[in-house]
Order: sequence, then C-alpha cells, then structure tokens
Amino acid sequence: MTTKESDCKITEPINLKKHWNSAYIDKGTDELGWYERSAQKTIDLINKTGVSKGASILNVGVGTSVIIDELLEEGFTNLIANDFSDEALTKVKSRLSDKAEEVMFIADDLLNATTLNKLTDIEVWNDRAVLHFFLKEDEQTTYFNLLKQVVKQNGFVIIAVFSLDGAKKCCGLPLQLYDEKMLLEKLGKDFKLIESFKHTFINPNGGERPYVYTLFQRINK
Repeated sequence: MTTKESDCKITEPINLKKHWNSAYIDKGTDELGWYERSAQKTIDLINKTGVSKGASILNVGVGTSVIIDELLEEGFTNLIANDFSDEALTKVKSRLSDKAEEVMFIADDLLNATTLNKLTDIEVWNDRAVLHFFLKEDEQTTYFNLLKQVVKQNGFVIIAVFSLDGAKKCCGLPLQLYDEKMLLEKLGKDFKLIESFKHTFINPNGGERPYVYTLFQRINK
C-alpha cells in the first residue's frame, strides 16, 4: 500500500484556506487523490437510516465529490453542501448547473463556524474525509461540539475517515487515523453505533486508500 500523498503542494507556513482552494484549482475532480467515482457506500448508509427524501442532510467537507449529484438523483430535496474551499463549491455548482438551485451551499470553516453553527434539526450529518485532518484535541472537540449542536434528537451521523491501516498523509497534510471505537468515544454516550465497515478504494494514482465507514444515531440530546 502506498502511503505517500503528493496531490497538493505545501508551502510554509500553511494557509489552509489557500491550500485547499489551490488543490481544487490545480487539478480536476477526477485527478484528486481522494476522488472516488461513486459515493455509493455513503448513499447506502443514508438509505439505511430510513430518513425521508425531504430530510435535512448536511454534507461537511464535500469538496468536489459526486455525493450531492447522487443524492439529488436519489430524490433527496433538502441538501446542504459545505466546504472550507470556495473553489470546490463553485465547481460543484457549475457541474450541477440548474440543479444547483436545489442545494444550499455553505462555505464555512468547521473549526470556526459562522454559518454552520446557526443550523438546527439536521437529520443526517455526513462526513467523508474531513475529521481525520483535525489532529489537535481542541480541534476534534470543536468538531464534535458543532456536530452535537446541530444534529437533532434521533438524528444520524455518518463519518468515513482513514482507518488505522490507512495513509499517513493526504494532500500533503498529516492525518489522525480512526476505528469505530475511537469515533464512538468521541461522540459519547448520547450516540449509538448502528453499522461500521472497512472500505478500500483505489485513487486516480492507483493507490489503495483504506477507510472505515460508520453510521451512528443520536439517542439523547
């Protein structure tokens, strides 16, 4: 398994906003190291929740992934697409064309939210490949505090991140690796694990990318 990740150029000191915008400017969606042709694994977990097609689904750190496209095709009508990168969201809007009007786009920082923190009653929080970039304890605490603030009673949380045997870096940045027990500990006693599984996809460079996919439900608020 190749663990080297050279999809983005790093300059010191790192300006993360500029870093992620540059990543999406410099390469096409299907050239990015985290690109996966289909978001079917996530779609399957969302369908497993049994939420209605009108359920509020917050997709954090969507980048330019096809998850929004596929959820629209599935008939979901209350989608929120968030990313730190304005460039990523612009690309998604362009790709969706007129359908972009059916989606709420929010460019915001999960660690310093100014808009996301105003959301309420989110029925599904969906994160593929964001949490593992937060290395510091206070960053992780901020992430989970925001999640707990916006997800409603009996709502669901989907987190897909690099597993313990996954890559050590992505886009030139170091990662925190997880398993389902570590994620459950971060969420706390108000959440229960519904399902978890490992999934390895092959990125455009031919590298194996082992992930752990998890589905949780909030049982107390």
